[in-house]
Amino acid sequence: MRFTSEQRLDDGVIERAFTLGEIPGILWTPGTASASAPAPLILLGHPGGLHKMYPRLVARARHCAAEGFATATIELPGSGDRPRSAAAEQARADLHRALEAGGPVDDGIVDRLVLPLVEKSVPEWQAALDALLPLPGVGGPVGYSGGVIAIGVRLAVVEPRISAAVLFAGSFVPRTLFEEARQVTIPLHVLLQWDDEGNDRQRALDLFDAFGSEDKTLNANMGGHTGVPRSAGDAAARFFTRHLS
Repeated sequence: MRFTSEQRLDDGVIERAFTLGEIPGILWTPGTASASAPAPLILLGHPGGLHKMYPRLVARARHCAAEGFATATIELPGSGDRPRSAAAEQARADLHRALEAGGPVDDGIVDRLVLPLVEKSVPEWQAALDALLPLPGVGGPVGYSGGVIAIGVRLAVVEPRISAAVLFAGSFVPRTLFEEARQVTIPLHVLLQWDDEGNDRQRALDLFDAFGSEDKTLNANMGGHTGVPRSAGDAAARFFTRHLS
C-alpha cells in the first residue's frame, strides 16, 4: 500500500488516497483516532467508479466518522481507470438491453456479469484489509457496508475478520450465491429500495430469506435506487454502533 495524498476535511476527518498495487482506494479516519485509540473499520462497497461515486462515498464516510468509525474503499475490477473486460462489458450491455425491454433478466447474463466480478474483487478486498488493519488509528472489529451485494455475501462467508454487514439490495445476485447466503451467520442489516428500477425485488427478498444469520433485519423503503431516506442511513449507523463499538 502506498499513500498518494492526504487532506483534513472541514469536520476533522482525515482522507488519504492510496494505491494497493495497481488498485486505487481511499481511507477516511476520524480526527480522534490514534494508535492508542484505533477506530473500528467499515469497508464501503459501491458499484464501481470511485471518481463518480466520490460524493456519495465521502458523505457515507463522514457519517461513519461521526459515530467513531474509520472507513475505506477500493476501486472495483473493470471500473474507473482499471482495465476493462470485454466479457463484462458485453454482459453489462446485454443486461441494459434486457432492462430496457422490460422483460426478465436471464440468469446467464447475471452470471456472466457478476460471478467474475465476485471472484476477482473479494481477494482484493481481503488484501486491502491486510494492509489497512496494521495502520495506526485503524483497528477491528470490521464491518462491510454497501454493494455490490453479491460481493458482500461472499465476503461475509469467507472473511472471518468481518463481524457485521449492511448490504444494499440494489444489484442482481447469481442464484449460485443463494447457497452461500445460507452460510452467512454474522449480523446483517439489509437496505431495499422498493421501486429500484435496476433491481429484481423478489430475488432480493428471496436472498434475505436465504441468509442463515439469526440476527438479520430488512429495512425496505419506497422509492428508486438513489432515494434512500436519511432515516435508513441512521438505522444502519445504529446497527454498526451495536455490533462494532
